[in-house]
Amino acid sequence: MQKAALPELVESIRQGVIEGRADVTSRFTQRALEEGMPPFDLYLNALIPAMGVVGARMQSGEYFIPEVLLSAKAMEAAAEVIKPALARTKDERYKGKVVLGTVEGDLHDIGKNLVRVMLQGAGFQVMDLGVDVPAERFVAAVKEVRPDILALSALLSITMVKMRDVVAALESAGCRDSVKVIVGGAVVSQAFADDIGADGYAIEAASAAELAKRLLEV
Repeated sequence: MQKAALPELVESIRQGVIEGRADVTSRFTQRALEEGMPPFDLYLNALIPAMGVVGARMQSGEYFIPEVLLSAKAMEAAAEVIKPALARTKDERYKGKVVLGTVEGDLHDIGKNLVRVMLQGAGFQVMDLGVDVPAERFVAAVKEVRPDILALSALLSITMVKMRDVVAALESAGCRDSVKVIVGGAVVSQAFADDIGADGYAIEAASAAELAKRLLEV
């Protein structure tokens, strides 16, 4: 295959993500790398634009969670192919670092996983702490990773109060001012975010990525 085929490969990867076809994205991502395309350029030219389309379709109601999950899997399939090559480079074009997790007592992860994919698709490095994460673990990750943003998720009203505990723990540890805190989940609202002193609230996954970019002005 000739170098001239790179634009076609990039377009195939984009369409694979938009259509939720993991087999397509992984195969064409590997071919693009073999043709010499820099790994982060695949993020910039294929994955990020594709997830932008998916996010817009989610916000407009054209895509729902099943479609977004398929696109997320397709993007992650491409990302798995890119990771080894990216680890060998010194590329520092990421828009920022995010630590993400579902708060203590809550085991729901679909929404959190969608937020992770949207953030990755927008060009952020993301450390996902998983579910049922205590405040102390969030604080430790902020100290260790020094992220630009800490993203907290909760689906249950009885667990969203743990978000307040995380903000308080950050303040007690003296690292609240070093990170922007954003919150989201089915039971969370802008009023609650304001009440606990969060820096932002996102109603769903696509808007979480936009919020992160606005907070960091990237």
